[in-house]
Amino acid sequence: MAHATGLILSSSSRFSRLGYSYSTRFLRQHTNPLPVPRFRCYCSDETSPSPSVKKRVVSGVQPTGSIHLGNYLGAIKNWVTLQDTYETLFFIVDLHAITLPYDVQELRKATRDTAALYLACGVDISKASVFVQSHVRAHVELMWLLSSSTPIGWLQKMTQFKEKSRKEGGENASVSLLTYPVLMAADILLYKSDFVPVGEDQKQHLELARDLAQRVNNLYGGRKWKKLGGRGGSIFKIPEPLIPQVGARVMSLTDGLSKMSKSAPSDQSRINLLDSKDLIADKIKRCKTDSFAGLEFDNAERPECNNLLSVYQIVSGKTKEEVMEECKDMSWGTFKPLLADAVIEHLSPIQVRYEEITAESAYLEKVLSEGADRATEIAEATIHNLKQAMGFYI
Repeated sequence: MAHATGLILSSSSRFSRLGYSYSTRFLRQHTNPLPVPRFRCYCSDETSPSPSVKKRVVSGVQPTGSIHLGNYLGAIKNWVTLQDTYETLFFIVDLHAITLPYDVQELRKATRDTAALYLACGVDISKASVFVQSHVRAHVELMWLLSSSTPIGWLQKMTQFKEKSRKEGGENASVSLLTYPVLMAADILLYKSDFVPVGEDQKQHLELARDLAQRVNNLYGGRKWKKLGGRGGSIFKIPEPLIPQVGARVMSLTDGLSKMSKSAPSDQSRINLLDSKDLIADKIKRCKTDSFAGLEFDNAERPECNNLLSVYQIVSGKTKEEVMEECKDMSWGTFKPLLADAVIEHLSPIQVRYEEITAESAYLEKVLSEGADRATEIAEATIHNLKQAMGFYI
């Protein structure tokens, strides 16, 4: 544990890291970028980076609402595996949390709670950097630099913008709702990421990051950058998606066709990582099922059945074949208590560890400060390269 003096030093380094001045003029070239090739899809158990140089993976979760089983099984649990093979940076994307109306008091608490849950779920700070997005100001600076090269038509085509802006009343939607994919691209490109863990429904945002990386490379990289004193070549890496075989998309307990979501109005639709044992059992008991006989995977007419079996497979640690053999003749009345017990048993150590971490606030502050320092070191090099290539006086 860190002593108070250590925390003061860490805090001082963080505050100095937050200060920088903006330039108000920049040069912009108008050239047509080369087409970017579509990405290949990597599964987490099929990519093997060189043992001498680790590939880099970045990912994050918004601190809005409670971290639920979908966030955990679809992202955070996968991170715990990835950190053993890759250089990893995991952050709390608090800047993304303000694109829609939010509770200002809740944001601060949710940010700390999310960081604590990262650690409680098994993210190891000896292997991964954990930090808060807004503590590394380069995220915002890179977003602005990228915005100057982003066609507005690209953003208006984003599916989530169309859906969320419609909910917010069209013209009443904030500008950040339109531009947040550029911030997401900045989150990825800032750290020269090789791979980005994404669900099937998030590919469009990664495509935008890839397109922007290629566009900026074509506009400002290569010989143009070298003439300005840079090293030349590509400014950004083109990141690839890393999609886990199982658990990439956990569905709602009330609708097997909808993703489990923090923003869903009914808490019954999700299992939160900090739900009590009784609440977990009750939610699973009341979750939507069907009237078919037996249980089975991959039947398009039974989305809820496939979802619940997939959850059971992951939390029990069994193979798909083992689950199918065990559950194929079960009724829902038999399977639901089995699933509830497996989920409770899996989440119990996480809840215990979370309580331990939140009881030691100095420890969490130290982890986040050190993680931000490490991230800033990487990020500042990227910002320097891009500003040099874009013609800024630096």
